[in-house]
Amino acid sequence: MTAWEENVRKAVPYVPGEQPRFDGMIKLNTNENPYPPAPGVQKALREMEAGQLKLYPDPGAGMLVDALAEYYQLGRDQIFVGVGSDDVLAMSFLTFFNSAKPVVFPDITYSFYEVWASLFRIPFRTPALDEEFHIRKEDYYGENGGIVIANPNAPTSVCEGIEVIEDIIRHNPGCVVIVDEAYIDFGGVSARSLLETYDNLLVVQTFSKSRSLAGLRIGFAMGSSKLIAALNNVKYSFNSYTMNLPSIILGTEAVKDREYFIETTRRVIRTREEAKRALRALGFTFPDSRTNFIFARHESIPAAQLFAALRKQNIFVRYFDKPRIDQYLRITVGTDEQMKKLTDYLKAYISAQTEGREYENLSD
Repeated sequence: MTAWEENVRKAVPYVPGEQPRFDGMIKLNTNENPYPPAPGVQKALREMEAGQLKLYPDPGAGMLVDALAEYYQLGRDQIFVGVGSDDVLAMSFLTFFNSAKPVVFPDITYSFYEVWASLFRIPFRTPALDEEFHIRKEDYYGENGGIVIANPNAPTSVCEGIEVIEDIIRHNPGCVVIVDEAYIDFGGVSARSLLETYDNLLVVQTFSKSRSLAGLRIGFAMGSSKLIAALNNVKYSFNSYTMNLPSIILGTEAVKDREYFIETTRRVIRTREEAKRALRALGFTFPDSRTNFIFARHESIPAAQLFAALRKQNIFVRYFDKPRIDQYLRITVGTDEQMKKLTDYLKAYISAQTEGREYENLSD
């Protein structure tokens, strides 16, 4: 090792789901929305002028902040925007978790939390979820340097009741509690209703799932004006122009179309519930998902085997080779047509396995 290598910050990076790009694939591995963005987004994209791009964007993303503040009935000083919720969360770790006390998050959750904690040299503790993948709220009492809870959780799809979230916040007045709500629009109750009561609560959401804008990378946080001011101070010390102009313009249009947003999430929920019934009939079990994915295990066939078989058919789901969850597949809810192709193939494959014969071709 050379002298300069000794001073390189070491990190084990987060590994995202693969991003295949070819015709005919069924992509159910990264929890994107199967439907296009709101019509207003598409119209604004067509009308956007290239000449606008020669200028720096508004560093405060004021247009988008105003739209979010109006939508969620908050002050504009209670909104922070970033380049995807990953950027917002990373900035929050950097801003608020700055003590010798450990930050606390579950042992099975969004794996980027551990990456950020390690990168920023933040001590952390990961209490185990119970056998049904629920939080034991008592594990989050006592001295700590901060708390992060994904609700609904990923990859488990489990959603804690708002009373559990409030109990944890109430027991931790001396630290910042972050509730990561990437999937909240698909069935949970948002913790933003608690913002008036707790000035140490930060609620983080994203446009990547329910608003069909994963490709634009837009995330935001809602919190007290003190928390948001602290985030902005760190942001402007790091990079003033984090959000590009197209994201500001198109994100604003997405927020404006409330009816399209509601209808799209309802369509995903309807498809999810039908997919649950179909998978249950095939011998799968899973937590009661309140997300746009299903975290499923089969009664007799290993998850790794099913993952490989599906992949051969260009059906992509997510598999985590980790303790306690290595028999589960995380299946994004796609269109009705995509989910039918998935379950039709699984039905034929599982039947063949039960009878001891080979089956691979989806078109057989």
